[in-house]
Amino acid sequence: MAQPLMPKATAVWLIEKTSLSFDQIADFVQMHPLEVQAIADGEVAQGIIGYDPVQNGQVSREDIARCEADPNARLHLAANAIPAAKSRGKGARYTPISKRQDKPDGVAWLLRNHPELTVAEIGKLLGTTKETIEKVRDRTHLNSANIKPRDPVILGLCTQSALNALVAAARERITAQGKPLPEPTAD
Repeated sequence: MAQPLMPKATAVWLIEKTSLSFDQIADFVQMHPLEVQAIADGEVAQGIIGYDPVQNGQVSREDIARCEADPNARLHLAANAIPAAKSRGKGARYTPISKRQDKPDGVAWLLRNHPELTVAEIGKLLGTTKETIEKVRDRTHLNSANIKPRDPVILGLCTQSALNALVAAARERITAQGKPLPEPTAD
């Protein structure tokens, strides 16, 4: 069940402005009845300003009146009371500064052990650029003398499940095209 916005403030308003029982209020705001009673006694939530659930569309005045008349009735949160969260998309992942230097090592490991992955797939998995991947592949990277292929999962650059899913999708794509899977390189 969805919870109303600002449950303690809503409970304060319902205690002050309605004649609902503590059980009804506790059920609506998803708190324990003793906590609602403590709010009413002034032991809890001192200084919290009541939040009007009617004005904010969380419950109707008629629903409150219905519950005031029948102590066994329960308030119901309005269907459109809580706004839907906006999808923000994936966006770029943050990689801590201490792990950024490990990205070329992870790229080298993926290029050696999973040649079926495309540059775009590696870049998306590790959060690096196509230019960096090509430089690691061509051994023209600024730090190419010190690059040691290391598993990006162990380095903390990606999760094992993400890597497994990407490799499975790449292998499925290649077999669907009727091509043989490339063998990992041994250098």
